[in-house]
Amino acid sequence: MFDPETLALAQAVLAAYRSRGWHVATAESCTGGLVAAALTAISGASEVFERAFVTYSNEAKIEMLAVPRETIASHGAISAETAEAMARGAVRRAPADVAVSVTGIAGPRGATPEKPVGLVYLGVARRDGACRVERRMFPGDRGAIRQAALIGALQMLQDEAQAA
Repeated sequence: MFDPETLALAQAVLAAYRSRGWHVATAESCTGGLVAAALTAISGASEVFERAFVTYSNEAKIEMLAVPRETIASHGAISAETAEAMARGAVRRAPADVAVSVTGIAGPRGATPEKPVGLVYLGVARRDGACRVERRMFPGDRGAIRQAALIGALQMLQDEAQAA
Protein backbone atom coordinates (compact mmCIF):
# COMPACT_ATOMS: atom_id res chain seq x y z
CA MET A 1 0.00 0.00 0.00
CA PHE A 2 2.84 2.43 0.81
CA ASP A 3 6.10 2.84 -1.06
CA PRO A 4 9.35 1.91 0.71
CA GLU A 5 10.36 5.54 1.27
CA THR A 6 7.10 6.38 3.03
CA LEU A 7 7.37 3.28 5.21
CA ALA A 8 10.98 4.12 6.09
CA LEU A 9 9.95 7.63 7.12
CA ALA A 10 7.04 6.29 9.20
CA GLN A 11 9.40 3.82 10.85
CA ALA A 12 11.87 6.62 11.64
CA VAL A 13 9.07 8.69 13.20
CA LEU A 14 7.97 5.79 15.38
CA ALA A 15 11.55 5.07 16.45
CA ALA A 16 12.14 8.72 17.37
CA TYR A 17 8.94 8.90 19.43
CA ARG A 18 9.57 5.52 21.06
CA SER A 19 13.04 6.66 22.17
CA ARG A 20 11.47 9.70 23.87
CA GLY A 21 8.57 7.80 25.38
CA TRP A 22 6.14 10.01 23.45
CA HIS A 23 2.72 9.17 22.01
CA VAL A 24 1.29 10.68 18.85
CA ALA A 25 -2.16 11.40 17.45
CA THR A 26 -3.26 12.56 14.02
CA ALA A 27 -5.98 14.98 12.94
CA GLU A 28 -6.56 14.54 9.22
CA SER A 29 -8.87 16.02 6.65
CA CYS A 30 -7.71 15.81 3.02
CA THR A 31 -5.47 12.80 3.72
CA GLY A 32 -8.42 10.85 5.09
CA GLY A 33 -6.34 8.82 7.53
CA LEU A 34 -3.27 8.18 5.37
CA VAL A 35 -0.89 9.45 8.06
CA ALA A 36 -2.40 7.10 10.63
CA ALA A 37 -2.38 4.24 8.11
CA ALA A 38 1.30 4.76 7.29
CA LEU A 39 2.26 4.82 10.95
CA THR A 40 0.19 1.77 11.82
CA ALA A 41 1.56 -0.15 8.82
CA ILE A 42 4.69 -0.59 10.96
CA SER A 43 4.73 -3.44 13.46
CA GLY A 44 4.96 -2.12 17.01
CA ALA A 45 3.25 1.18 16.21
CA SER A 46 0.92 0.68 19.18
CA GLU A 47 3.81 1.58 21.50
CA VAL A 48 3.72 5.12 20.08
CA PHE A 49 0.56 5.70 18.04
CA GLU A 50 -2.42 6.67 20.18
CA ARG A 51 -5.30 7.52 17.84
CA ALA A 52 -6.46 9.26 14.70
CA PHE A 53 -9.19 11.79 14.10
CA VAL A 54 -10.39 11.82 10.50
CA THR A 55 -12.35 15.04 10.37
CA TYR A 56 -13.23 15.48 6.73
CA SER A 57 -16.26 17.71 7.26
CA ASN A 58 -16.32 21.06 9.01
CA GLU A 59 -18.81 19.66 11.52
CA ALA A 60 -16.41 16.82 12.36
CA LYS A 61 -13.61 19.32 12.99
CA ILE A 62 -15.91 21.25 15.33
CA GLU A 63 -17.34 18.21 17.16
CA MET A 64 -14.29 15.94 17.41
CA LEU A 65 -11.46 18.46 17.73
CA ALA A 66 -13.24 21.50 19.19
CA VAL A 67 -12.18 23.69 16.27
CA PRO A 68 -14.09 26.91 16.93
CA ARG A 69 -16.96 27.38 14.48
CA GLU A 70 -15.83 31.02 14.21
CA THR A 71 -12.37 29.93 13.03
CA ILE A 72 -13.85 28.00 10.12
CA ALA A 73 -16.35 30.78 9.37
CA SER A 74 -13.65 33.47 9.40
CA HIS A 75 -10.69 31.66 7.84
CA GLY A 76 -12.12 28.55 6.19
CA ALA A 77 -11.37 24.88 6.75
CA ILE A 78 -8.24 25.22 4.64
CA SER A 79 -6.25 27.73 6.68
CA ALA A 80 -3.36 28.02 9.08
CA GLU A 81 -5.81 28.86 11.85
CA THR A 82 -7.83 25.69 11.30
CA ALA A 83 -4.71 23.51 11.01
CA GLU A 84 -3.50 24.91 14.33
CA ALA A 85 -6.87 24.37 15.99
CA MET A 86 -7.01 20.80 14.66
CA ALA A 87 -3.56 19.93 16.03
CA ARG A 88 -4.25 21.59 19.37
CA GLY A 89 -7.64 19.86 19.59
CA ALA A 90 -6.12 16.44 18.90
CA VAL A 91 -3.42 16.84 21.54
CA ARG A 92 -6.07 17.99 24.05
CA ARG A 93 -8.50 15.17 23.27
CA ALA A 94 -6.00 12.30 23.13
CA PRO A 95 -3.45 11.08 25.65
CA ALA A 96 -0.72 12.11 23.23
CA ASP A 97 2.38 14.22 23.59
CA VAL A 98 2.29 15.42 19.98
CA ALA A 99 -0.42 15.69 17.32
CA VAL A 100 -0.11 16.44 13.63
CA SER A 101 -2.88 17.96 11.52
CA VAL A 102 -3.49 18.07 7.78
CA THR A 103 -6.08 20.15 5.95
CA GLY A 104 -6.03 21.06 2.28
CA ILE A 105 -7.50 20.91 -1.18
CA ALA A 106 -6.55 17.74 -3.01
CA GLY A 107 -8.87 18.51 -5.94
CA PRO A 108 -9.82 18.37 -8.61
CA ARG A 109 -12.84 20.28 -7.26
CA GLY A 110 -13.22 22.67 -4.35
CA ALA A 111 -10.57 25.21 -5.29
CA THR A 112 -10.91 28.97 -5.41
CA PRO A 113 -8.46 31.57 -6.74
CA GLU A 114 -7.34 32.24 -3.15
CA LYS A 115 -7.17 28.54 -2.26
CA PRO A 116 -6.01 26.53 -5.29
CA VAL A 117 -5.79 22.77 -5.69
CA GLY A 118 -2.63 21.61 -3.94
CA LEU A 119 -2.84 24.06 -1.03
CA VAL A 120 -2.22 22.18 2.22
CA TYR A 121 -1.68 23.35 5.79
CA LEU A 122 0.22 21.05 8.14
CA GLY A 123 0.23 21.63 11.87
CA VAL A 124 1.98 20.05 14.81
CA ALA A 125 1.10 20.70 18.44
CA ARG A 126 2.75 19.53 21.62
CA ARG A 127 1.15 18.91 24.96
CA ASP A 128 3.35 21.68 26.43
CA GLY A 129 1.52 24.21 24.22
CA ALA A 130 4.06 24.64 21.43
CA CYS A 131 2.49 24.65 17.97
CA ARG A 132 3.62 25.42 14.45
CA VAL A 133 1.89 25.42 11.09
CA GLU A 134 3.32 25.25 7.59
CA ARG A 135 1.63 26.29 4.35
CA ARG A 136 2.55 24.09 1.41
CA MET A 137 1.68 23.96 -2.29
CA PHE A 138 1.89 20.48 -3.76
CA PRO A 139 1.72 19.81 -7.51
CA GLY A 140 -0.06 16.99 -9.26
CA ASP A 141 -3.37 15.21 -9.20
CA ARG A 142 -5.42 14.25 -6.15
CA GLY A 143 -3.34 11.16 -5.40
CA ALA A 144 -0.04 13.01 -5.71
CA ILE A 145 -1.23 15.85 -3.46
CA ARG A 146 -2.45 13.44 -0.78
CA GLN A 147 0.83 11.50 -0.94
CA ALA A 148 2.86 14.71 -0.66
CA ALA A 149 0.73 15.83 2.31
CA LEU A 150 1.33 12.45 3.97
CA ILE A 151 5.10 12.81 3.54
CA GLY A 152 4.95 16.40 4.77
CA ALA A 153 3.06 15.37 7.91
CA LEU A 154 5.50 12.55 8.68
CA GLN A 155 8.42 14.93 8.17
CA MET A 156 6.86 17.45 10.57
CA LEU A 157 6.49 14.72 13.17
CA GLN A 158 10.10 13.70 12.67
CA ASP A 159 11.30 17.31 12.89
CA GLU A 160 9.35 17.78 16.12
CA ALA A 161 11.04 14.78 17.72
CA GLN A 162 14.49 15.93 16.58
CA ALA A 163 13.92 19.46 17.89
CA ALA A 164 13.15 18.22 21.39
